[in-house]
Amino acid sequence: MKDFVVLDLETTGLMPKTDRILEIGAIKVVDGEVKERYATFINPQMKIPPRITGLTGITGEMVKNAPTREQAVPELVAFCGSLPLLGHNISFDYGFVKHNAVNLGLEFEKEALDTLTIARLALPELESRSLEFLCGHFGICRENAHRAMDDAQETLELYRILEQRYQAEHPEWFRTKPLICKVKREGPVTKAQIGYLKDLTEYHNLKLDVEICSMTKNEASRMIDTILSTYGRIVRRKHV
Repeated sequence: MKDFVVLDLETTGLMPKTDRILEIGAIKVVDGEVKERYATFINPQMKIPPRITGLTGITGEMVKNAPTREQAVPELVAFCGSLPLLGHNISFDYGFVKHNAVNLGLEFEKEALDTLTIARLALPELESRSLEFLCGHFGICRENAHRAMDDAQETLELYRILEQRYQAEHPEWFRTKPLICKVKREGPVTKAQIGYLKDLTEYHNLKLDVEICSMTKNEASRMIDTILSTYGRIVRRKHV
């Protein structure tokens, strides 16, 4: 594979339907050479969980002036164009991009190679095939672990090592395959939901960890249900 885009994301969690992208790192390779890079923070419009800040070093201060997903995801989709993807556990990153792309009305159907899959086939004796472990195993320098562009660069270096060592004997390991991720488009939060959530949070004196206007309709419904089940409905006093 000579033409492709290496992709890595940092996110607020593991679930594309409820978590959000924090950082994108993408490297465009054409005829085997790096031609262009795309890197950006994304303002997730929600509080970053402490465990994610501990893992990535990304803080709310670092992303507060970053573009939102409405700007960054279309830019990434355009950057990738028709090229296949390369990643380490690429289905994870693809799932987040696909979920956001669909909600924004964008097409993002891709084929890909996964260095994790190749490593599992080539190195079954290793105790781990995580990117961190494989970088140590092959002597790949890893300065900023769990940062998108750094992880993308390390994935590219890992791929080149695996390709050099194993492609001649196992060319089937290096054939791209379609990425399958079925996503149903979710509409944005409605004006009625925004109004009701604002009333609920004011009535119960709550501070949400997410900006209401950034929610989908389904996210808002779940949030409303959670507040009602935890704190109860708004009770209006009757005037006698």
